[in-house]
Amino acid sequence: MTLLMRRNRQQPVHPSAEYAAIAGTVLRRRIRAALWVAVLAAVVLGCCGYVGLLDARRLGEGVPALFSLLGEMWPPDFSRAGSWVEPMVDTLAMSVAGTALSIVLSLPIGLAAARNTTPHPVIYHLARAILNCLRAVPDLIMGIVFVAAVGFGALPGVLALGLHSVGMVAKFFAEAIERASPAPIEAARAVGARPVEVVVYGVLPQVLSQLADVSIYRWEYNFRASTVLGLVGAGGIGFELIAALRTLEYRQVAAIMVVILATVTIVDGISSWLRGRFI
Repeated sequence: MTLLMRRNRQQPVHPSAEYAAIAGTVLRRRIRAALWVAVLAAVVLGCCGYVGLLDARRLGEGVPALFSLLGEMWPPDFSRAGSWVEPMVDTLAMSVAGTALSIVLSLPIGLAAARNTTPHPVIYHLARAILNCLRAVPDLIMGIVFVAAVGFGALPGVLALGLHSVGMVAKFFAEAIERASPAPIEAARAVGARPVEVVVYGVLPQVLSQLADVSIYRWEYNFRASTVLGLVGAGGIGFELIAALRTLEYRQVAAIMVVILATVTIVDGISSWLRGRFI
């Protein structure tokens, strides 16, 4: 009996059985993937229906009103264009200063939030918690808070842009640092380099281009965000935009939007040149 069982164990598996097993595994994976896709599609469609995106009647009724508003905005009125130069300069200065502030704050926080450079696990989790808190607060809310703290003008806009940007910029910095090759870092530590020297000679040369790319992209974002912060009294061209909206000067609103679009295009061109020149 024992000899018969051994012979049965040594018998090779028929190829058709192997193919059937593989086909069954592939089929189960496809079914599982299809179920996940169906669940995701159901969630997306449910959210779209909840917010009214699938309400064709309501959307159809809004089309005539939209075209009516566009008709009131045409042609754009540039009669006050001279008074928009200083607010636009304020907006540009806010974006540059806010981005610079975020980079200065993001680099040490990013080093603390990266597993391979943080000095202690407690500091790592504390840095990550700070970044989560900064990302959780919208820039408009920060703008309102800083307007109440330091008054109207460009300063609250710079503070709001800078602190809100830290939550995202430092997170990207930390992820880039964590993906750095460990060999240069270990080599620097092996020769007795201090923690600062390890960062300067072992980490930054590997990730500097990625940090610069994130910084330039954030500057583009901050310029667009700074136009919105003017809506809460943080200065810039956004303040002029909300003033025109409140007085129903839709032709001036259209003109301001054209000016913003032109400036955004220029900023995008400058950022592309910076990427090609330094990255």
